[in-house]
Amino acid sequence: MKRALISLFAVMVLIAALPVSASHVTQMWKCEMNDDIDEDQVMGHIGEWVAAAKKLPGAENMSISVRFPVAVRPVGNTDVVLVMNVPSFAEWGAFWDAYPESDAAGMEGRALTCPDSSLWETEKVE
Repeated sequence: MKRALISLFAVMVLIAALPVSASHVTQMWKCEMNDDIDEDQVMGHIGEWVAAAKKLPGAENMSISVRFPVAVRPVGNTDVVLVMNVPSFAEWGAFWDAYPESDAAGMEGRALTCPDSSLWETEKVE
């Protein structure tokens, strides 16, 4: 019995020592830049969009990154990949529930056309 308790305790200690894997939600859009705009203007527009989007419910912990392709296979009409990360599907849902009537939604199409998106659950590997 004593040996079983020691083994159980050892297993519990190992489980407690494992790194906690926190998943988050990632949404990515493949975007095409408008003809009359450059990368600096795209970044300025996205900065304005992020400021407006951060005012919405669920966006408090949102992060946005922009990916410009450098060395990739042809990606169709994709000039930019816009990536949004939020900690949970609850926050993602709250954001999108409020988005259609927001100032951020009204900014769509000014610099980019983003017809496609994909939704991912992202796990960090340590």
